[in-house]
Amino acid sequence: MEAEVGIFVAALVGPTASGKTALALELARLLPVEVVSCDSQAVYRGMDVGTAKPTPKERAEVPHHLVDVAEVGEEFSAARYVELADEAIADIHARGKLPLVVGGTGLYLSALLYGLAAAPPKDEAVRRRLEGEVRRLGAPALHARLAQVDPEAAARISPGDPVRIVRALEVWELTGKPITQFHREHPRRPRYRALVLGVTPPRDELYRRVDERAVRMFEGGLLEETRALARAPGARRQLERCIGYGEALDVLEGRATPAEALARMQREQRRYAKRQLTWFRKMDVRWLPWPPRVEEVAELVAKARDSSGEVPKRVP
Repeated sequence: MEAEVGIFVAALVGPTASGKTALALELARLLPVEVVSCDSQAVYRGMDVGTAKPTPKERAEVPHHLVDVAEVGEEFSAARYVELADEAIADIHARGKLPLVVGGTGLYLSALLYGLAAAPPKDEAVRRRLEGEVRRLGAPALHARLAQVDPEAAARISPGDPVRIVRALEVWELTGKPITQFHREHPRRPRYRALVLGVTPPRDELYRRVDERAVRMFEGGLLEETRALARAPGARRQLERCIGYGEALDVLEGRATPAEALARMQREQRRYAKRQLTWFRKMDVRWLPWPPRVEEVAELVAKARDSSGEVPKRVP
């Protein structure tokens, strides 16, 4: 489905644990919004505790799209996200509601608003070989290789993210060009009329919120959820590369104590929050003052929806 540029889309973005979901639910009390999730992990059924997915009660109060649309272990790409998000946005708009994209996966948001770069499709042989090297040598070793051929991509990709590392190396091997060059050459033509609002607390408070939420996840059943998910065919590889689930596997299999796993999970989530902020600060985002006032957010969204004028940005 092709996007319609005339459709207005609002978005709430920011790092993990910044309060995006809570603000979206408050906003839904003032505006007729339906949420389109923009979270690369919330698409998977059963990954609930470790992704801080909206609760069934919250999803009953405000419709959420692009949540629980894939099985753990199933491949889910940015292209697939855009396809499903386009369908959800068209449906929401047709019913006279306002699409509100909420989440922290910058790649998905950029693809939704501006399309995907024309990088080559995956090559099964190359990908299988690189994935085999990840299993033998570890993702950090391939991340070091990526840093030699595409330092810009390596700076954006975590050494613990084998999927994106393999994809960047795959593009390099197939074309001799870094994947970041494809991104730079991609024409950024808007696919929607969009207002993107950013929410983040000051760094010290953000890190405190990240740490406290990790504790709640461990206390709220992360180990039990991971044990159940790991039984599904093909799920293990995905769980290993997800912050929280990988650490939970280490506990379940005796490689770490709960305290050690929690500390590592907190550290990795803080690093992830930093990477998210780096990504979003390169996008056209209006950053809200902290703490955001829902009435002011509703006013911004309503004005942008009714106007084609440019909305000024505030950078934190």
